[in-house]
Amino acid sequence: MGRGAVLKVYGVTGWKNSGKTGLMERLVAEFTRRGLRVATVKHAHHRADIDQAGTDSHRHRVAGAGQVLLATPERWALMTELHGAPEPSVEDLLAWLDPHDIALIEGYKAGSHPKVECHRAGVKQSKGLIAHDNSTVRLIAADEPVETAKVPVLDLDDTAAIADFIWADLR
Repeated sequence: MGRGAVLKVYGVTGWKNSGKTGLMERLVAEFTRRGLRVATVKHAHHRADIDQAGTDSHRHRVAGAGQVLLATPERWALMTELHGAPEPSVEDLLAWLDPHDIALIEGYKAGSHPKVECHRAGVKQSKGLIAHDNSTVRLIAADEPVETAKVPVLDLDDTAAIADFIWADLR
């Protein structure tokens, strides 16, 4: 397990509350329905802890373990403490995944992988569309008309069309 090659990688990006997580969830379900094995990587800007205070694995980490692998009959998770080291790149993280047909990445606006940008009406986007300054954005998924000559625009809720675009773009 792990340390496999994921050959097809596509990102879902956008500003806060633009619909990224909802689109990710729908794309995972759509690609899975099509018979593909899907892996995901989620970038969070805030502190997140998958471990719970008081559990044995949490106690191992608090005691100073650099890595803790928690295994159950249903799943396993490897937690790595950075202890001040730089955050790994998305490419480094992808190397930890088992082989899959596609990996979908939420966040990582600056990553070099191709992306679909989510845009939702009424969401404050003081910085404008990411696609204007980022050539890795290949599609905008929006719930309102968007003026752009750089990339095509599809309806944010048309998951099948977005999945078709992504799969065709990866071929």
